[in-house]
Amino acid sequence: MRAIRRTNTKPELALRSALHRRGYRFRKDYRLDLDAGARVRPDIAFTARRVAVFVDGCFWHVCPEHGRNPEVNEWYWAPKLRRTMERDRAANAALAAAGWRVVRIWEHVPLDDAIAAVTAALSGTGSGDPGEAAADPGKAQVDPGDRADSGEDSGDLA
Repeated sequence: MRAIRRTNTKPELALRSALHRRGYRFRKDYRLDLDAGARVRPDIAFTARRVAVFVDGCFWHVCPEHGRNPEVNEWYWAPKLRRTMERDRAANAALAAAGWRVVRIWEHVPLDDAIAAVTAALSGTGSGDPGEAAADPGKAQVDPGDRADSGEDSGDLA
């Protein structure tokens, strides 16, 4: 487990590089100390616009499309992955309560869809409506409680 990266993963680097090329400036792995005493470290933080971006791995954050239950040492992994999901929900709630917009993107989302989700959140046009994402599952979504999802595997962030 020593080789598992907390930051600078390939999907995160691809998204950061693409956003930087488009002229966006941000902080990476920036610790936010929120009012309720909660600490959150988004992968990408646009502090002036109060947008937090997380690029989540399918295994570690239990992707509904690609996540799977471990077959070996399930007694260890099941509670660990459940705690990760609970921590994600708590971070979303704490950021939303502090006035931040949260963008969660799965690692398998195509780069163009991820960029579109981030720019929508930055411009304030992301509705945050889960029904919008259900209408087009190939697009990344911006919502404090949900995650970006995609049905495509070509042009992924990974």
